[in-house]
Parts: sequence; structure tokens; C-alpha cells
Amino acid sequence: MIARRAAGRAAPTDPRDPNPNPNPDPNPGAEREEDEGDGLPPLGGAYGGALRARLDALHELVGLSRTRVESETLAEAGRVLDEAAARQRLSARHTVVAIAGATGSGKSTLFNALAGVPVSETGLRRPTTAAPVALTWSEGAAGLLDRLGIPGRLRRRPLAGGAADADLQGLVLVDLPDHDSAVTAHRDQVDRLLGLVDAVIWVVDPEKYADAALHERYLRPLAGHAEVTFVVLNQIDRLGTEAADLVLDDLRRLLDEDGMALGEHGEPGATVLSVSAATGEGVPELRELLGRFVQERTAPERRLSADVDAAAARLRPVYVADGRPGLGERAREEFADRLAVAVGARAAGEAAERVWRRGAIRACGTPWLRLYRWYERVRAHGSTDPRLNAPVEDELTARQRVEQAVRIVSDEAARGLPVPWALAVREAALRGAEGLPEALDELTVTMGDPAARPPRPAWWPAAVLAQVVMTFLQIFGALWLVGQIVGVVEPLLWPPVLIMVAGIVGGPLVEWACAAAVRGPARRYGQEAERRLREAAAACGRARVLDPIAAELMRYREVREQYVTASGATRVVSRIAGGGAGGRMGAGRFGGTRFGPARAGVARAR
Repeated sequence: MIARRAAGRAAPTDPRDPNPNPNPDPNPGAEREEDEGDGLPPLGGAYGGALRARLDALHELVGLSRTRVESETLAEAGRVLDEAAARQRLSARHTVVAIAGATGSGKSTLFNALAGVPVSETGLRRPTTAAPVALTWSEGAAGLLDRLGIPGRLRRRPLAGGAADADLQGLVLVDLPDHDSAVTAHRDQVDRLLGLVDAVIWVVDPEKYADAALHERYLRPLAGHAEVTFVVLNQIDRLGTEAADLVLDDLRRLLDEDGMALGEHGEPGATVLSVSAATGEGVPELRELLGRFVQERTAPERRLSADVDAAAARLRPVYVADGRPGLGERAREEFADRLAVAVGARAAGEAAERVWRRGAIRACGTPWLRLYRWYERVRAHGSTDPRLNAPVEDELTARQRVEQAVRIVSDEAARGLPVPWALAVREAALRGAEGLPEALDELTVTMGDPAARPPRPAWWPAAVLAQVVMTFLQIFGALWLVGQIVGVVEPLLWPPVLIMVAGIVGGPLVEWACAAAVRGPARRYGQEAERRLREAAAACGRARVLDPIAAELMRYREVREQYVTASGATRVVSRIAGGGAGGRMGAGRFGGTRFGPARAGVARAR
């Protein structure tokens, strides 16, 4: 008893197993010695090839999506990863095959027929099988049976034709309770064990082979596991040859409607055959198929591949977009345009241009015109006309424009994305836009008003000097005329008049020439001011909004690549285009039936 408890504490258990290590092996040392010297593959083993890459990609996919996708959506993928890790730690030389069926289908009788001796209880009482019974043809399966939660009292070894049958070495056959049992605990055991075994033999009878509960609850959801599925029509001794063929054809038709591919004509899929467990008809053929299936030792990987297919099919709406999501150059430019409008870049440029031109006219204009304009400014400054006051809601309008620009660019980036990633993109944009209006206001203050102190060109002093000369000519001519009038100067009308007219005409000419010369530089100065403010606003928007959106899109592209790998690299085109979850990565032939890695449930005939 002490040794048994010590072995039980040392045995690895599955943390998710509701019945961990119910019957530890009383002599594990002897089993290990046999394992090391029989030349068979070691216990456990790493998955290789495409399955390893798919499991790694699925693991990365779940890790990258935890903050974006709800945990309920990722639960199935997490369960598949946990089951893959648990199965990897256990025996790789054994194949666990469950026999499932409805009440009265004869699955326990078939179980005994495969064993060669009465192992599972049979009878007319319903339900007969109350707990799963395991039958092992070789040592080393204790860990697998512990994982299944089968106690030691229900573990059997075949006495006749078992140890001597080399083809069945490594087979672990489990007789499940009835899936349609009136006892809820029986159905729960069936559902739990179907998720842990490597392959399933579904036993149907001529009366219940079309039962809706069987097809809708089990066969149709597990259509992707066709290549690790056997469908056996039992009790054909109750039918004639022609009737048995008709029932078998109808069963194939129903399986095809369920989406379960049939392994016919050398193609991979489920094996469908007819037997009579009572008379032994067809049982040797089933034993031969099971032997070949077990000796290939790829059923666990096929089952896991099918589980990954099913998990990827459920996750497809979360990771596959309808189009090509992302932000193009046009969307970025439109976002920059809207921010430029919000900060008033164009208005600032136009104001800078006007100030430049006004400064040129003010500096090079006639003094009389400057005096008049000064008077107009003074009069406008003291006016109480409400039309001259700035509108109160200018700041609010700018904020609304910024919010509208962020909303439009986030909708453009999220267009076509799956719902979780579209929400993540919008949330990233909204987080970045929280302080964007204030940042833009601070930006305009930092850059300063380009119209405050426009630069002066080098020719302005010469123009100012010319205008001073014109003004001096006007004053000199006027004084000369006044002197003639008062008799101080000798009367001579034409010279002072010509000098005064030259000053009067030359002043506006100088002003007009300066206005014409300043038009081009003023336009360029205004455009430069607009460009600098526009670029600064675009840089601020890019740092706060576009970069977080780009980061979310990059994360989505990364998880999309992981999803494509997890779905199967050889089936990328068909999955994305047609939405199918199926495909295969290899197969082996056994006569007329071919068993390959599991594929998802799209009927071969379709």
C-alpha cells in the first residue's frame, strides 16, 4: 500500500482531469524496463513537421489576442493547446480508440468480439454499460488511462489472441457508455472521453443509424475528424444481403450530408463498413483495419490536427477580414487636410500673405495714405460693432473638426477588420485623440504667429527712400508756390508746379511698384507659413493617432499570419477564399481505405 501511494504521488497527472490518477500502476519500474528494451518508440515525444508549426502558431495567436479577443472565443483554442501538451507527455506508441454507440446498438458485443473474450458486460438491461471499460494489448498505457479517468478495476487485458496479435500491439480500446443514455452522468462521460481519445468507432444498428441525436450532436460537429473515425453498421445478420447494402448506402448518404468525408476510392476519410458482432461477420476485417491504423502510430497527431482545424474554423471570423484593411496614403493625406483646417493653417497662410503685402504698402506708401489708414484703424479699434468681434464658438468648432477627423480616419482603418480588431483600432484612435485639440493649440502658440513679424526684403529701404524723395518733392513744390504767393520768392509758376506734380504722381507710382514687386514673395511667404503649420499639425496627429492605429494594424497582421499558419499553410488560399476549415497534410493507404491526418468537415462529394 505504501509503494502504491508513492507511485501515485510520482505519476504525472493532467490538471484538467476530473479524476486524476485513479489507479496508479503498482509496479512502474517493471514497465519502464520493458519500455526501454522492447525497441518501440519512447513514451511521449515531440510533435514534428507541420503540426508542430501549427501548434506554435496557435499558441502565439492566443497569446497575442488575449487583450483584444474575449476569453470565451479563445477557450477552445486554449483547450486544444492544453490537450496537445497533455497528450505529448504520454505514450506515443499507444493509440486510444473509443467504441461509442446508442443504447442497444451492440457496441459492448463488438468490444468483446474484438477482444476475443467477454470483457464488457452485455445484456438486455438498458443502459448496460455504466462506466467506461478499457482493454489494452500492451504495457505502458497507464498514463493514458489515468488521463481518461478509468479506474484500475475497469482495465482489462485480452486473454486470447491479444498478446500474440502483433498488429494490435499498442491499441487501447475503450467501451463507452451509451451516448443516448437516460442517465445524465453517462452522457457526460461520453462527451468528456470523446475529447480525449485518439479515434472513435461509432457503432450503429439498422434501427438507429439515422438517429438525429447521433448525427446532430456528434457526427456533424466531428465531421472534421473523419480520418480518425470508423462508422460500423452492426447487426447486419438481422438483414438480408440486399437490405444490408441499402442501409449501408443510406448511412453513407447521411454521413455525406453531415459533411463527413468517406474514405472510398483511395481517398482519405472515415471508414464505413458493416459487421455482425454476434456472428463474427466483418469482425476480422475491422480488426485488420484497426491493426494497420494502430501500427502507423499517427492517430494522436491526426486527432490533434483535426482539433486545430476545428479551433481555427471557429476563430476564422475573428481573424479573417473581408478586404485589405489598412490606411493608404490618401486616407493619411485627408486626415492631415482635416487637421490643417482645424488649426487654421490656410487662414494663417493667407493672413501672413496679407500682412506681408500690407507691410510693403505701409512702408512704401505715401504718407497721406498711411495717415488715412491709421485713422481707419483707430476708428475700428474703438468700435462696438458686434460683427467685428470674434465668434465665441471658434474653439469649439476646431475641437469638433479634430474629433470628426479622428473618427473618419479610425473608421477608414477599421473598415473590413473583424469586430475585435476594429474595436481595438477605434479605441487606440480615441485614446490618442483625447489631448489632440489641446496639443494642436499649444503647437500653434509654440510656432508663433507668422503674421506677427514678417521679414523685410532688401529693397524696402530703397523704396522707402524713393517715397521720401517723392514726398519731399511735393513739400518743396508746395513751399515754393507758397513763397511766390507771399512774395518771398520770385514768381515762376511752372518749375514748382512740375516739381509738385512729379512728387504727387511719383508717390503712387512707387507704391504701386512696391505692391507689384511684393505680390510674389508675399504669396510664397504665406504658403510657407501654411506648409509649416500643416506639417506640424500632421506630425502631431500622426504621433497621437496614426501611429497607434498603425501599431494595432501591425498586431492584426501578425496575428493574421499566425492564424494562417495555424490553419495550415497548404490550405491558405482555399480557407481565405471559400471559408473552409479543411485540408490535409499527408495520408497512408490501407488497401481500399486511406487514413491521413484529420481534415475539417467539408464533404468530399461537394
